[in-house]
Amino acid sequence: MLSHDDEPMTSIELGDDPQPPSAVYAQVMVHAVNHQFIRVAVIGAGSWGTTVASLVAENTSTVLWARRADLADAMTQTRVNPDYLSDFLLPETLQFTSDMGLAVSDADVVVMAVPSHGFREVAAEVARFIRPTVPIVSLAKGLERSSLKRMSEVVADEIPGHPVGVLTGPNLAQEIMQGQPAAAVVAINDKVIADELQKIFARPTLRIYTNPDIVGCEVAGVVKNVIAIGSGMAAGMGFGDNTRATLMTRGLAEMSRLGMAMGGDGYTFAGLAGMGDLIATCASTQSRNNMVGHRLGEGEAIADILESMTMVAEGVKSSPAVLDLARHYSVEMPITEQVVAVCHEGRSAADAVAQLMQRRRRSEIG
Repeated sequence: MLSHDDEPMTSIELGDDPQPPSAVYAQVMVHAVNHQFIRVAVIGAGSWGTTVASLVAENTSTVLWARRADLADAMTQTRVNPDYLSDFLLPETLQFTSDMGLAVSDADVVVMAVPSHGFREVAAEVARFIRPTVPIVSLAKGLERSSLKRMSEVVADEIPGHPVGVLTGPNLAQEIMQGQPAAAVVAINDKVIADELQKIFARPTLRIYTNPDIVGCEVAGVVKNVIAIGSGMAAGMGFGDNTRATLMTRGLAEMSRLGMAMGGDGYTFAGLAGMGDLIATCASTQSRNNMVGHRLGEGEAIADILESMTMVAEGVKSSPAVLDLARHYSVEMPITEQVVAVCHEGRSAADAVAQLMQRRRRSEIG
């Protein structure tokens, strides 16, 4: 386990003559140059946090924070996360701690891998230790239910004055850990920081793109989970590829309408953060949201499904907030409406499908 006396490894060399940094990143770059490496803290030891920490640890000094001390101890001793991804050995270079101060106080980048429902609480704890201007990257694909805020907005509330970005895309944790070729997007509106984050997250089997559209990338990540529940319900009811393709396509339309109404770029929804993540989540049996929908389609009660799960299905928690945003922006989202009705109002999956099919006739475009 990481202790206060440990010296992190040196990996990413910044060189003697780095490119001129943007004003907001200047202090972080000075710190990194002085130490000749970039330190990364990943906050949250779930499946995706563990995966991202494993990737980054191959590039530079990385510590993974776990809420529970026993989990941090177990990972230190065995190089395995016994709760998630237990079939994979974690890099020898990856360090572990349950001490937030140790994880964050000297970090040059903080990665937040915390579910949306606990995000604000953890962000407030991070705020106690983080140095000024350190970039923060969110991995969460959810909304705060009480405020309808995206996670970058929660960071701005709790840790003001820091550049905030997101890492998103079609990234199923197990496939990434297996080294299967994939791609992801770093969304942040500062090119200097984006370029540095691109280096930090990239691996030979993971290609990283940049995108300045934080709003669009976050909205896409939230809505695709809701649509994946709907797609899973169709599969659980025994419907085939035509039905699921219809749900995915019309779900993409819902995602795009809401995202653009909130200020996102339409091109984002045709890219990795939008269509890419939507396809992966709707098609994969590894997707928690897809499997929740599948079990709903088979007739299981939502309470029983959630009780049996050890990981969070963000789409269940976020769907009412997505629908509230749709109403606020006067955006039509019929699939989202039906997912909310099934997950939170007791409607059957069969009735939800029937209601979608009975909607008024309309043009596909517009």
